[in-house]
Amino acid sequence: MKFSDVAGHEEVKAALRRQADEGRLPHAVLLAGPSGIGKMRLARALAQYLHCSNRQGGDSCGVCPSCRQHESGNNPDMHYVYPVAKTQEREVSEDCIDLWRRMLEDYPYMPVEQWSELQEAGNKQLLINVKEAKKILESASLSPYKEDLKIYIIWLPEKMNTEAANKLLKLIEEPFEDTLFILVSNDSKLILPTIFSRTQPYNMKPLPIAELGHWLEKEEHTDQISAYEAARLGEGRIGAAIGILRGAEENKEFGEYFRGMMRMAYSRQVDGLKQFSDKTGSLNRPKLIRYLEYCTRMVRENFIYNLHKPALNLMTAEEGAFSRKFAPFIHSGNVERMAEEFDKAIRDVSGNANGKMVMFSLSLWLCQLIRTSRPT
Repeated sequence: MKFSDVAGHEEVKAALRRQADEGRLPHAVLLAGPSGIGKMRLARALAQYLHCSNRQGGDSCGVCPSCRQHESGNNPDMHYVYPVAKTQEREVSEDCIDLWRRMLEDYPYMPVEQWSELQEAGNKQLLINVKEAKKILESASLSPYKEDLKIYIIWLPEKMNTEAANKLLKLIEEPFEDTLFILVSNDSKLILPTIFSRTQPYNMKPLPIAELGHWLEKEEHTDQISAYEAARLGEGRIGAAIGILRGAEENKEFGEYFRGMMRMAYSRQVDGLKQFSDKTGSLNRPKLIRYLEYCTRMVRENFIYNLHKPALNLMTAEEGAFSRKFAPFIHSGNVERMAEEFDKAIRDVSGNANGKMVMFSLSLWLCQLIRTSRPT
């Protein structure tokens, strides 16, 4: 991964590159910001740049032995640490290295829910535990295999439990001269303060809509309108925008489900809702959760629609056309409770509840909530 492969974030790239070139890079770097904006890609690019033996034009060369090992995921002095859903077979990062390589290859913008799904975690917590911390201490005490620097990329340090954090405190604060930590966080406020205070944070933000739209148009080989709409709906998050472009058919399917469900709920077609619940409840669990998350977003967008400020809405043209008539039924008298019911359904499905029963219960609540009178 080269800096040139990372979309946007030019100021952060320049700062990291300058510190690396001058030998002033902090011993623990924290790249923090919303999910899906390219933080892991930047962490990988920085690691490759540091190991590259023939840097050119402010970037790694991509062809030296170290770069080739980075590209293939086989550099012996590049270590990844990530949260694991503990089972009898899996407890630390190296126990699911094949899944991790698949994650980096297939889902480079690192959606946490996808990592959980790959591990078949269900309702198990993803954690970086004390056994992982002990392994880091053991490997950090050894000399680098071939590079001048051992690099540890820790993904989601906010998932590190207190025992593991306490074990790593001294190492992160006073690491060996040949050791560097790059922490990649989706929410730095959740990182234990004792760990956070020992890092140099770089706060990364979603890309400007126009910049991301231009990048999508070029890299995803799509038209300007689709690229800009995906950038806007993804709120500047690259991973979300790519997902929207590639998942356009699913998004369209979910839109049809949502509109049908709300129409039947308004007219209280219980038999139709029962059939609808059986159909959607039969979706595989991850897809049903994605549909419910889509519904939650649509409830929010329809509530915002009533403010009559189009710039605040993140909807496709088809979604907007439906909302022109539907939005008045989502108001301050029911929006919070409706959102709560969708959130509850997501939790229940995530906890392995019967999808058909969850959806029918939700549908009955919608019959009541959608007819709630607007407060005067």
